[in-house]
Amino acid sequence: MSSVAPIARIALGVPLRRLFDYRAPAGEALTPEDVGRRARVVFGKRVCIGVIAALTDSSEIPGEQLKPIEAVLRDTPPLPPDWFRLAEFCAAYYQTPLGEVMLSTLPTGLRRVDPPKPRAARHAPPPSVAMAAPPLTGEQRQALTHIAAGAPGFRAYLLYGVTGSGKTEIYLRLIERTLAAGRSALLLVPEINLTPQLEARLTARFPDAGLVSLHSDLAEAARTRHWKTALTGRARIVLGTRLAVFTPMPDLGLIVVDEEHDASFKQQDGMRYSARDVAVFRARERNAPIVLGSATPSLESWANAVDPRTPARYTLLTLAQRAVAGARLPAVRCIDTRAEKLCDGFSGALFAAIEQRLARGEQSLVFLNRRGYAPVLACVQCGWISHCPRCAANLVLHLADRRLRCHHCGFEKRVPRACPTCGNQDIQPFGRGTQRLEAVLTERFPEARILRVDRDSARSRRQWEALLSRIHAGEADILVGTQMLAKGHDFPKLTLVGALGADSALFAADWRAPERLFAQLMQVAGRAGRADLPGEVLIQTQFPEHPLYAALVRHDYPAFAAAQLEERRRAGFPPYAYQAMLRAEAPRMAEAIAFLATARAWPGAAAHAGVTLYDPVPMRLSRMANLERAQLLAESPSRRALQAFLGEWNGALESIRTPAKLRWHLEVDPLEL
Repeated sequence: MSSVAPIARIALGVPLRRLFDYRAPAGEALTPEDVGRRARVVFGKRVCIGVIAALTDSSEIPGEQLKPIEAVLRDTPPLPPDWFRLAEFCAAYYQTPLGEVMLSTLPTGLRRVDPPKPRAARHAPPPSVAMAAPPLTGEQRQALTHIAAGAPGFRAYLLYGVTGSGKTEIYLRLIERTLAAGRSALLLVPEINLTPQLEARLTARFPDAGLVSLHSDLAEAARTRHWKTALTGRARIVLGTRLAVFTPMPDLGLIVVDEEHDASFKQQDGMRYSARDVAVFRARERNAPIVLGSATPSLESWANAVDPRTPARYTLLTLAQRAVAGARLPAVRCIDTRAEKLCDGFSGALFAAIEQRLARGEQSLVFLNRRGYAPVLACVQCGWISHCPRCAANLVLHLADRRLRCHHCGFEKRVPRACPTCGNQDIQPFGRGTQRLEAVLTERFPEARILRVDRDSARSRRQWEALLSRIHAGEADILVGTQMLAKGHDFPKLTLVGALGADSALFAADWRAPERLFAQLMQVAGRAGRADLPGEVLIQTQFPEHPLYAALVRHDYPAFAAAQLEERRRAGFPPYAYQAMLRAEAPRMAEAIAFLATARAWPGAAAHAGVTLYDPVPMRLSRMANLERAQLLAESPSRRALQAFLGEWNGALESIRTPAKLRWHLEVDPLEL
């Protein structure tokens, strides 16, 4: 018989590092089966939802002062023990209160005090015949055989496969094995835009597996319904973006992280976690294999697989050839823009290559990772520039709807008819965005069907799917796009990729910029020639001899990664060091710097000789949304030493008295410096 406890310790979504004691609801008893259930409680002057984390017979607070739980919500099964362990790990590693971790990972509908009424359950579609699997290439068979031969339980595999090599088919075969063993699978992708085609392939191959998707584009009710389906075990495949890594799943037997290098797996607000790293911990905790797949693996993952100076934590699997018979990697050529004059940002060679594809009825993609018409509007007479009034950034010109927009804080206003400073009516756009490229191409190729694909043209999943449908139907001759088109998409008629504006990343202040640029260009290059038509990639650059471009021409990611890792080892950068960033924002920069200086002067830091605290400095984007921003870097060659320091330091930070409008946060393993 279950024991009865009168007091519940409840995790609440508040920035306090403790659980809160409440009495059992009036007339009810609490039993161990209630641990993991949600509860409605009064906290301060508001009613909120929490999670029952433990039961106890005693409390430090006198019994008569304890508030009763208003209601224990039993509309879902209790959250399982492994979910608690995952939340506890994230709270400790990412220095976030446990309650905030738990509540932030639940669907919005389960955190609401007044949840919407549940809709009637949909009738399950009749069973359908699963689509036959395509034949495997020799490399695919070898990779699957290697995984099958491994010891059961946790193993981490890094699947390095060139674009078009059939990594997705590897995922599907592994999911098939997992389902046959009576277990479930979790497949993570970095962006919502990658879910439609994967959802279609999974449904076709596993029509009766109860597939559900979880991402932010779902309506609240649908997301809650899908999450509950996963919790109860009725969904044996979960496909989702980064937050889906926390989905409770009975009998989880496989985790796959596709495009594991992608920065979108890093949450940039609230609990700043890496879904890829959390997935590895979860796989280890569940004693299940995990596959990290990419054509351009993150350097951290690559080092875990191949660096002879560190123990091999991951097993490397390689797919070096494209899966479609006759398909080859595209030829990559650099166009030296020092020797060839550009016309509206285009070289003559790129214009000629596009014209050839139009004559052959093939598709071209012009890639520029900058949306809008131009990055700035300026007056040549007095020097006025379209600065954002709230940020240390410029307003981007969006000519299609005659707006100036800040891509950082969202501020926007109409394009002025004349210079606001001197009245000059001849104000000019400088630089180029995707809208401007679209206009140039429309003028140059008036008969061509040109389709722009960026965040402005595809703001919802429905718009994105409509654009994809037009591309696959052959209703576009020239695509103009940002990184939305750079990964995961298969357009059989696309044979040419032209990349513009890449050089700026070569000299960025962020030491991760070369890694990001190489991945971006390699991924977008991989869109060309994926079927039986040969592909070509033209990169416009002033530095064609740069080692990064030389590696791209050879499709030689291993050589690029080896050079980058050696540079980082000598400089003491990750993955050969571990970092945490303390950031502060306030109405005045002096306040932010003063807080960081106080944090740096914490006396307890002397006991952590293996940790270096650098000086506080303004952030690169020093002002955003009317707040001045600064940061302080903590670094150590030992992850364990850094974590021990952060655990103590974080408590000291919370005791620092700060101005009312100052906000700060601590980010472990930062990607943006």
